[in-house]
Amino acid sequence: TTNLGDVTDARERIQCCPREHAVVALREEWLGALKLSERRLERADPGRLMAALLDGIREIGLERLPWSKEARQLQQRLCFARRTETREPNPWPDASDEALNATLEQWLAPWLTGMTRRDHLARLDTHAILLSLIDWNLQQRLNAYAPTHLVVPSGSRIPIDYGGDAPSVAVRLQEVFGLQATRTIAEGRVALTLELLSPAHRPVQITQDLVSFWARGYPDVKKDLKGRYPKHYWPDDPLSAAPTARAKPRKPS
Repeated sequence: TTNLGDVTDARERIQCCPREHAVVALREEWLGALKLSERRLERADPGRLMAALLDGIREIGLERLPWSKEARQLQQRLCFARRTETREPNPWPDASDEALNATLEQWLAPWLTGMTRRDHLARLDTHAILLSLIDWNLQQRLNAYAPTHLVVPSGSRIPIDYGGDAPSVAVRLQEVFGLQATRTIAEGRVALTLELLSPAHRPVQITQDLVSFWARGYPDVKKDLKGRYPKHYWPDDPLSAAPTARAKPRKPS
């Protein structure tokens, strides 16, 4: 007589379950191609649990992580720094989605301890995680090399957008009166693209060369804006005019 236990096969299966949005660990009994039973494992190998969770994250895509606006900007700044760096070896980590997806085990796994469900991922601080890719000294250099904001003559701090081909700033034209030349970043090698806006925040000019814009483009832009926004301040000489975030600059007290 053959004992059934002698021919059955016990297997452990650990994987992300799409239905439960969680990592499940099961012990299964098989007879050939027939599964006889399965039960949940209360304790499973942590390494296999982590591997299954990372596989699940790769399957749903990095975009399902709780990316904050600040975290995405940091990612874009790191990519910009790596792309424009001239030093060798390049000190900046590859923070592109492709590289991050390929290296989850190195940068994300240490932050996933104890997590087994998709809703656990909401606890992640993606900005802090990305920032941990560079040490304190490199963090300070990044702040100078690829700053988060540009302070314009009006005093406003305008966020720099690193998501396009070139870093850019969208700012109302009146706020940059008095700005002689286009600001640069990346240790002076990259000129910021200025998207100059009307008082209604509509683009009126895109330039990397303010000197040329003030000399040749501004007169026509001023004429158009003066007709559309007559209550606003449109000086003949924008370089000596007071910048303002208001319709008109404040009068001296």
